[in-house]
Amino acid sequence: MTAMTSTHSRIEPGILYFGTPVVLISTLNEDGSPNLAPMSSAFWLGWRAVLGLGARSKTAENMVRTGHCVLNLPSDAQAAAVDRLALTTGSDPVPPRKEERGYRFEPDKFGRAGLTPLPAETVPPPRVAECPVNLEAVVEAVHPLAEDDPAQRGAILTFEVRIQRVHVHEEIRMPGTTDRINPDAWRPLIMSFQHLYGLGPQVHPSTLARIPERLYRGPDIDRARETPRR
Repeated sequence: MTAMTSTHSRIEPGILYFGTPVVLISTLNEDGSPNLAPMSSAFWLGWRAVLGLGARSKTAENMVRTGHCVLNLPSDAQAAAVDRLALTTGSDPVPPRKEERGYRFEPDKFGRAGLTPLPAETVPPPRVAECPVNLEAVVEAVHPLAEDDPAQRGAILTFEVRIQRVHVHEEIRMPGTTDRINPDAWRPLIMSFQHLYGLGPQVHPSTLARIPERLYRGPDIDRARETPRR
């Protein structure tokens, strides 16, 4: 048995972003123009996702107003494009909290990032051509976060979205299958404590991976098949 070589110490970091995938969320502004915003407070369960966003962000405002979005997942090859969107906002005027952090208004997010919009099948916002994964989604619920704290009340929203279409680049599909992603080919962009990283190689065989993926298929997939094109 390996001996312990270090002990824990108590700290109080300002954030607890230990590492999650980066998502570029595309939405539509009031005038019909697209907004594109990077975020990493997201997780998936089946064909549902939970997203955490500042309530006063343009993305949150657009999602509350329209009820839809596209979740575009960049690979580590798109790190520079994602970084070009840092400290930009689709809100004009810039909210005071963002202004004091150095944000500036940018009306053309796709142009700023050097990314290409593609039409989605079931929702109005565009997909991002360069991102290996595009997830078209509709908003099913919106919940406030930290309502127990007067200092934070009204500042953060969590969105439950349901996926209606999944589009992927051919090179990340599992060879010999129709509906599986090859984890050795898919290299998501990861944000850890505000820094961008790639995903390293597999470190250990997974016992959980012995469960066939088909056993996880839920009713949202059948519902998505019935969703017509716009």
